[in-house]
Amino acid sequence: MLALWVSILWGGNVVAIKLGLGTLPPFWSAFWRFVVGAATVLVWAWIKRAELFPKRGDWGSAALLGSLFAAQISCLNLGVSLTSPAYGVVLLNAHPVFTNLFGHFIDSEDKLNFRRLAGLALAVMGMSYVAVGKPDAALAPNPIAGNLILIVSAALLAIRALYTRRLVQRVNTFKPVVWQMAFALPIFLGFALVLEPPLLQPITWPPMAAIFYQGAIIGGFCFVTWTQLLQKHAAGILSMFAFLVPFFGVFLSAYMFDETIDPSLLLGASLVTIGIVIVTRFSGK
Repeated sequence: MLALWVSILWGGNVVAIKLGLGTLPPFWSAFWRFVVGAATVLVWAWIKRAELFPKRGDWGSAALLGSLFAAQISCLNLGVSLTSPAYGVVLLNAHPVFTNLFGHFIDSEDKLNFRRLAGLALAVMGMSYVAVGKPDAALAPNPIAGNLILIVSAALLAIRALYTRRLVQRVNTFKPVVWQMAFALPIFLGFALVLEPPLLQPITWPPMAAIFYQGAIIGGFCFVTWTQLLQKHAAGILSMFAFLVPFFGVFLSAYMFDETIDPSLLLGASLVTIGIVIVTRFSGK
C-alpha cells in the first residue's frame, strides 16, 4: 500500500516539473529542486540519527550513483521542456520496462521467462506508440526529441534503481538519497551557470509550489520511502506499482494545462501498463 501511495504522488512529478520550467530553465530547476530535497532529507536523517557520511570504501559508489542521478534528472528536465507533460509522464514511467530487462542480467532473483518477455514486448510497443505521438504544440516545442530524451531518462532511472537496491543491502537508506543529491547538485549548478539564465520570467507562487513539491515531496519523502522499500523488495517487483502513475499524470496534465488527451495516448499508456503488469505478475518471486 505504501508503494502505491508513493507511486500516486510520483504521478504529479512531471506535471510539477513542466509548471516550474515556465519560470526556471532545466538545470536551474533541477538545482533548486534538490536544494529543497536535500534539506528535507537532511532534517529527516537528523531526526532518525542516521549516519550519512561515506566510509572510505563508499566514495566510488557514491560518485557513480551521483553521476547516474545527475544524468537521469538532466534528461528528465530537458525532455519535459521539449514535450508535453501528459506524454512525458507516460514515457518516464515506462521505466519498469528497463528495470525488468536490465534486472534479468543484474539480479539473479529477477529472471525473465517467455510470458514476462511477451509483457515487455507489449510495453515497448506502447512506449514506441507514445514516442511518435503528436501532443499539443503549445506544450511541446520539439516532441520527438523530448520523447526520446525521456526514454533515455527512463532507462537511466532503471539502472539507478537497480544500483540503489544493491547499495541499500549494506548501507542505511538515507545514505544513497543524500549521496546522489550531494554529488549531483554541483553538476546542476555548473551547467546552469554556464548555459542558462537564472529566470525565464518573474517568480510567482505556482512555480515555487511546483519546486517545493518536486523537492520536499518527491525528492524528500518519496525518494527515502522508495529506497527503504528497495531494501526489502526487488526493483522489478516494486516497479509494478508504477502502473497508476501514467494515468494520474495524464489527467492531472489535462486539468493543469488544459491539455487535450488524444485517445492514442491513452492506448499507448494502456499497452505500457498491461505489459508491466504481465511482467510483474509472472515474476519468479
